[in-house]
Amino acid sequence: TDAPGAPRQWWFGGGTDLTPAYIFEDDVKHFHSVQKKACDKFDPTFYPRFKQWCDDYFYIKHRGERRGLGGIFFDDLNDYDQEMLLAFATECANSVIPAYVPIVERRKDMPFNDQHKAWQQLRRGRYVEFNLVYDRGTTFGLKTGGRIESILVSLPLSARWEYDHKPEEGSEEWKLLDACINPKEWL
Repeated sequence: TDAPGAPRQWWFGGGTDLTPAYIFEDDVKHFHSVQKKACDKFDPTFYPRFKQWCDDYFYIKHRGERRGLGGIFFDDLNDYDQEMLLAFATECANSVIPAYVPIVERRKDMPFNDQHKAWQQLRRGRYVEFNLVYDRGTTFGLKTGGRIESILVSLPLSARWEYDHKPEEGSEEWKLLDACINPKEWL
């Protein structure tokens, strides 16, 4: 029970983005279509609005690129009924597995070489940079004395950085980087 006259504040937030090392367009379209379907159940303006918000939120300013290929992101939502927003956030959370698992199933047995692994490690470095420098949840947790291991558990076990690394124009690595610099409409 609230104290009479006490200020009350509530909001919903969440999201998910796809951060592959290589682009498989069918995978990206699948991922975005599942996110759009979840959003469209509640409001047809949600997907384009939250897709743009995702592209803007996951931007690594010091690199001029995004950490991945987008998805949806929303925060501080309180402009709809609480029950509707709870149902929406729940639908979004429930959409992660059907959006992601089919991609893993299609790609898990693909062969890879040392060049692929090195590129994956560089992309993981971008993930680390974003989470430690810009992610609101991570920075809030670190600044307020949260449990360090709980805050950092989302980081990859290994990552790498190379000075001024630029993939060869037209390569598969370049295509991924180009999509991270210039977000695309996948649907």
